[in-house]
Amino acid sequence: MAPRAKATASTAKKGAAAAKVTKPAASKAAAPKKAAASKPATTTKRAGSAKPTTNAAASKKRKADDEDEIDVAETKKPKTATKPAAKPAVKKAATPAPEKKPAAVEDKRPRIAIGKPINDVPTKVLDVYVFGEGTSGELGLGSRRVDGKKPIDVKRPRLNANLSAADVGVVQLSCGGMHAVALTRDNKILTWGVNDQGALGRDTTWEGNLRDMDKSDDSDSEDDEDDTGINPRESTPAAVSEEYFAEGTKFVQVIACDSASFVLTEDGRVYGWGTFRSSDGILGFTEKIKIQYTPILLPSLKNITALASGANHILALDTKGSVSAWGSGQQNQLGRRIIERNKLSSLIPQGVGLPRGKIVKVACGSYHSFALDKDGKVWGWGLNNFGEVGVEGNAGEDNAVILRPAKITLLEDHAIRCIDGGGHHTVACNEKGELITWGRVDGSQVGIDPSTLTEENAIFDDRKTPRILVVPTVVPGISDVVSVAAGTDNSFALTEDGKVYSWGFSSNYQTGQGTIDDVEKPTLIDNTAIRGKKIVGAGAGGQFSVLLGETDAAPKTNGVNGKH
Repeated sequence: MAPRAKATASTAKKGAAAAKVTKPAASKAAAPKKAAASKPATTTKRAGSAKPTTNAAASKKRKADDEDEIDVAETKKPKTATKPAAKPAVKKAATPAPEKKPAAVEDKRPRIAIGKPINDVPTKVLDVYVFGEGTSGELGLGSRRVDGKKPIDVKRPRLNANLSAADVGVVQLSCGGMHAVALTRDNKILTWGVNDQGALGRDTTWEGNLRDMDKSDDSDSEDDEDDTGINPRESTPAAVSEEYFAEGTKFVQVIACDSASFVLTEDGRVYGWGTFRSSDGILGFTEKIKIQYTPILLPSLKNITALASGANHILALDTKGSVSAWGSGQQNQLGRRIIERNKLSSLIPQGVGLPRGKIVKVACGSYHSFALDKDGKVWGWGLNNFGEVGVEGNAGEDNAVILRPAKITLLEDHAIRCIDGGGHHTVACNEKGELITWGRVDGSQVGIDPSTLTEENAIFDDRKTPRILVVPTVVPGISDVVSVAAGTDNSFALTEDGKVYSWGFSSNYQTGQGTIDDVEKPTLIDNTAIRGKKIVGAGAGGQFSVLLGETDAAPKTNGVNGKH
């Protein structure tokens, strides 16, 4: 899926009429356009504003060690001659002190045997184009201007030189709320963006950008105009250490949500790091771990073939066609009821009630979930206050949710090929190449002229303005669509010939159209960077987006038998 539109756009549009629909009680963050959104407030994070805390166990050990040293020092009494010797002491040759051995380096790798491969390792190297906000380093362009271009507020797709196809070789990428994760051809995991709750899986502590108070105001030194002041360790893609993964591990997929990241291995295991959030703040990574700053193995997950991420929940599909879910379940996005007194149970992966052995794909919106079966039919559950699940009945009601997976009967006439959810809308394409959308309307999320909507397929407010498209509807003017991706309130459609169209909320240039105005209908993205290129993938975060294209760059070699 296009991972996840997980952060609310920072610029709200003015003048939106009040909707009849109301936000779920769990919500605290405002969504663009002003009908209430349900997602937890996760966009207040700032790059570099938080540092990984000291591991509690390590801290206690150091404290204990310090106390031991104090005790030993206090119990050693000085030698005195107050006691007369009963007889002359016989001196013995001093025994040499044993030679101290160097401290062993702790091996953090999981002690597991690599299993039989069940997933294909991606090998197709891709060009990476970025655009959108960038002030938190989420574009991965570093912290400095390059050729006079700032690494923030990128209006149209820009080739990311830090992710060069020749030098780095990205083969798969996922966007979180304010960070991103990529997999390279040489089996490295790269991360960049906001690291406030360990989402990057590596230390990004930075003491830079501090003013020297000893220098006078009239100092001859000049500020570096090319330096934006963004934390370079967050804004520059860097590898997660291999020391946390079992030796011989090969990766096949990376995914990102708001404040966490996960990777899937060739033998069907899952590693993760970061944390999940709820409307109350940090929920936790597991029942016992609040924030996980480095990768750990999730031992209960085995034989997994695909992962999908929402804002704060994950779906995992296994070889038997069964689906597990974990994370925040406040909007029933896990497909099971979570009670407050036992809310941490949501952090344990558990099965979702779907037809056994029939599910072949999984996908997520920010707070809703989907599963596709072998027949191209779609099951959905989770938050439905804007009709984003597509199940008839309660769209527009207070705290409307679909409690358990339900077949979306409104899609029964379509063999769905690809589906992805945004904050409060959903996009899909069918085997005919048609683009289908439904959900929230007031930010042009569905890509359909509001004047063409009727009371038969939409819900209107008191001013007779359409607010929710409750019936999945084919979008006119676009065909041959083979895949889709959704951001919080913007979307992308890719066609068979490698063209990419975008629409929706664009206050941070996340549509790639060079405008901060809403893009009302699917519009071709066309600039010099991607013109003539075949775009094969797209991803969207909260306020930024990424395109992936086939590359013409030849990989660099080390000169030994053509090896990289």
